[in-house]
Amino acid sequence: MTTLIDPHNRQLTYLRLSVTDLCNYRCSYCLPNGYQGKAKPDELTLPEIQTIAAAFAQSGTRKVRLTGGEATLRADLPDIIATLNAQPQIQHIALTTNGHQLGKKFPVYRQAGLTKLNISLDSFNPQTFHKITGKDQSQTILRDIETILNTGFTSIKINTLLLREHAQETLHDALDYIRTRPIALRFIELMQTGDNSAYFQQHHQNAAQLEQNLIAQGWQLQPRQPHAGPAREYSHPDYVGNIGIIAPYSQDFCNSCNRLRITAQGKMHLCLFGSVAHDLRPYLNDVGSLKNQIDQLVQQKPEHHYLHNKKVGLITNLSMTGG
Repeated sequence: MTTLIDPHNRQLTYLRLSVTDLCNYRCSYCLPNGYQGKAKPDELTLPEIQTIAAAFAQSGTRKVRLTGGEATLRADLPDIIATLNAQPQIQHIALTTNGHQLGKKFPVYRQAGLTKLNISLDSFNPQTFHKITGKDQSQTILRDIETILNTGFTSIKINTLLLREHAQETLHDALDYIRTRPIALRFIELMQTGDNSAYFQQHHQNAAQLEQNLIAQGWQLQPRQPHAGPAREYSHPDYVGNIGIIAPYSQDFCNSCNRLRITAQGKMHLCLFGSVAHDLRPYLNDVGSLKNQIDQLVQQKPEHHYLHNKKVGLITNLSMTGG
């Protein structure tokens, strides 16, 4: 067993694996005109994903997050989850979803081996949610979450983009929601990409003030858990749920980076906002070859991103790699 360690002495135990670029939402900050065309024909196949799962498991990966686009649009998603679950070294299999048909599909995902669920919900207000996403689905998603909670599954996080116009309303609703529910609600700073420069300037809200306000109200920073993502997690004695803050513009954001990313076309990004995508496709028919290639590539992982300098790398929109 080996462990991937980058040149900055960070252990890379977390893989974000995109299984499709396709998305059925029209979020104002990502694909305001919707996804154009059909799913690309060169998406990773199940045998290729099996190779990825085996190679990364042998390289010390302990958590895999499945993303899109919208990952649930792949009909074989239960098979993908089962493929990851077949690797005993992988302890956590997570799914990030917009909640598409979640109530119907979740039992199948759970049976296949899903252990963690992240649901994007940018507002609890139906009108605001529709304005942001182009969909009138917020109440359906919230009902499905209640159904899942009632099964005893509580490893649920809600991802909420921090947008200047809606920040106060959403914070109020979020705090009310998690007061009695065992859910981690995470506020994510809007990140600049290749095609959202004007939108970013208009809507970006720095998370620092929100975080300071939470601390002033008695929220306490919790220790970082093994293989965790980038969120700073806060708890409060009066709340059952937690609040997480993902602040990519904070100075120390990259210090604890433990992540690698693979796109739905088999390109590995050493950093979400890096300027190089490494093609893994030639190695996806042999576990040993892929493992050797991964070992070499991680030695090129940069120390930090360059978002502060408005360098967004190859990312045109976040549907390309699932964020």
